[in-house]
Parts: sequence; C-alpha cells; structure tokens
Amino acid sequence: MATATLPPLTKKDFQTDQEVRWCPGCGDYAILSAVQSVFPELGIPKEKFVVISGIGCSSRFPYYMNTYGFHTIHGRAPAVATGLKLLRPDLEVWVATGDGDALSIGGNHTIHMLRRNVGLKVLLFNNKIYGLTKGQYSPTSEFGKKTKSTPFGSADRPFNPISLAIGSEATFVARSVDVFQSHLRDTLKQAAAHKGAAFVEILQNCNIFNDGAWFDLTEKDARSEHVIQLEHGKPLIYGKNRDKGIRLKGFDLELVQLGNGVSESDLLVHDAHHPRAAYAFLLAHMEHREGFPTPIGVLRASDVLPRYEDVANAQLASVIAKRGKGDLNELLRAGDTWEVK
Repeated sequence: MATATLPPLTKKDFQTDQEVRWCPGCGDYAILSAVQSVFPELGIPKEKFVVISGIGCSSRFPYYMNTYGFHTIHGRAPAVATGLKLLRPDLEVWVATGDGDALSIGGNHTIHMLRRNVGLKVLLFNNKIYGLTKGQYSPTSEFGKKTKSTPFGSADRPFNPISLAIGSEATFVARSVDVFQSHLRDTLKQAAAHKGAAFVEILQNCNIFNDGAWFDLTEKDARSEHVIQLEHGKPLIYGKNRDKGIRLKGFDLELVQLGNGVSESDLLVHDAHHPRAAYAFLLAHMEHREGFPTPIGVLRASDVLPRYEDVANAQLASVIAKRGKGDLNELLRAGDTWEVK
C-alpha cells in the first residue's frame, strides 16, 4: 500500500497573514526572512516548531512566524521556553529576544537557561538601543552613549552578549549580522543542529533610534577590514587582500601582517569545539581591542554536556518507575505536611 507524502515545506509556509509592523528599513525584516527561509530546510514537521518571545520590537516575531508561538512578558521568554522544553522535549523551541529584553530585566533568566543547557535556540537581536520605547540606552549601548535616558552620556560599561553567554558556559555561541544573509542562514542552520542551548547574537540596525550602530561592520568597503569570519579548522585571516591575521602569543592574541616571514601557517587555527570556554572568551573580546576585527560565526560548539530536559525527565522517569505515578488529588488532601523521601 502506497503512503502519501507531503509536499516539501517552503518559506511561504512559515509566513503569516499578519501585517509586519516594524519600521521600514528595520533589520528585523532581514532576520525574519532568514529564519523563514531556514525552517523549511531543517526537515522538521511544521507543527513541531514553537517561537517564544518577551517584550520589544524583536518580540513581535511570533506573530509573523506561521508556527506555534507565545508572546510572553518582559524578559521571561527563557523561563517560559524552558518550561515548554521540559514538558515537550520533542518540540523545536526558538526564542526571539532583544538586547534589552534578554540582558536587562531578563538577564537572570538568560544566564540560568544557558548554564542549564536547555535545548533552546536563542536569537538575540542586538541594536544597542531600546527601540520599542523610543530610544533609551540599553545594556549593550556604548559607554558615553547619549540617549533620551542618558542626555549627558551613559556611565555604564556595556555587556558583550557573546562573552556573557560563554561565561554562562553556553554550549553553542555564535554571532551574525542582519544584512549578511548567507552567513546568517548558515549560522542559524548550525544552531538548529546543536542539541543543547544555542545562543546566536544577531547584530541588527535600528534605523530610527540608533541608525548606523554597526556601520563599521556592514559598510561594503569597510567590512573586509573590520570583520573576521570564524570557520572551524581554518586560520584566522581577514582583510580585503587576505593579508592580515591573528596568531597566539603566549596567552594572548596578536595581530600580524602576512609577509616578511609571517605566513598562514603561523596563524591561529579556529577550533569551535575547543574543550575550554576560555578559548572562545578570548575570541569574543577581540572587538574591544584597538585594531582588532569583530568576529562573526560560531565561536563555540560543544556537545559534551547533557541537555537539562533530558536529565530532568530521566530523573522523573526513574522516580515514577520506583514509586508509581502518584496521585496529585490524594497528595493535596494528605494533610498539612508532606514527607519527601
């Protein structure tokens, strides 16, 4: 007996009939397009996808994805997504969040979700500003940033989202840029293939309240000099003429010019699977040093740690096997105290 086969999914299958209500020119459009293009290529049934968000411009994402979704409250998307992943580990749960939503009011939820290695895919849209509330400084705004809430300049040192994720022992950490569409789609595919917590920072422009925040990286003539693309197993080389590189000098990184006795073989070869997070942390801080480029790509990808939901559900199954399922009704009426053995 022949079995019916469903037609392959397309980008259109993940588009909704909702009017996309972002400002014209916003980088969110590019991210939405990339995600809608990647989802049908993952070989996952459409009904298995869930997109969960918090509050902010980025958090309108679930409305525009034709999947199951949940628009939660400010900063709490990781907590809600963790609960869902625990209950339904078979689902493909993605979190759409912003630099304010994830790193300010939601900072605590973000770091604990990452350290637990919950099998979520987290997309952090970083435009270095609060866009939804009309242009206040955010946890990623640069020191001295003048905004409506810091008219004399911000006195805060900004978070580096990548460093924060690596410091939380996230098992997959990557970065891409809204307008680097090919690179962004490839990064999303790698995140989707990761079994544990996958954290992807996406540098994104807010053309209304923080236009040009990433101009040094996205401007066509400058990107080759200011961006280095990390590829596992390949040397750290960049520049319009591919004549600049990074090598390891003791416990630090050093910029070098190829030639005059310096060759590709002297450069640091990227190891995304390095067993120690310190290596990825070192890469994450290149952009804060004068003359160094900003790294994009996968900084860390490690599958050695178990997923939180697998450990928790195995523990639950073990207890049920020993003591039975139990009766919640009976427990609630058992008395004023419960004894846990």
